Amino acid sequence: MSELQSPLLASSEFLGNYLPIMVFLAIAAGLGIAMLAGSWFAGKRRPDANKLAPYECGFDAFDDARHKFDVRFYLVAILFIIFDLEIAFLFPWAVTLGDIGLYGFWSMVIFLAVLTIGFIYEWRKGALDWE
Repeated sequence: MSELQSPLLASSEFLGNYLPIMVFLAIAAGLGIAMLAGSWFAGKRRPDANKLAPYECGFDAFDDARHKFDVRFYLVAILFIIFDLEIAFLFPWAVTLGDIGLYGFWSMVIFLAVLTIGFIYEWRKGALDWE
């Protein structure tokens, strides 16, 4: 026998390595489909007045989509994203504060100062006031 493996044996070994992954993906897809189907069949489809009432955007749920939308909703969403990202940057910074030293500390202080100045500017302009 030669020391080289046959191509059939090499491909079956390759497929054997990935078989658990394929089984996992099949089970995950099957569970996902089963949960969606179960909620579709078990769910109640009787909308009442509360379900059809206007919600966060202030418009009726089933209305014409081509009318003006208040810009304040976009502004609040953008402000939320900005301050949410600020928090997302604070967690890794706080974890590695001991390793990054004074340079990392003062970099974050400058970052927070810029965001605070922006927040004060928006507050003074009335962007956070809701009528």
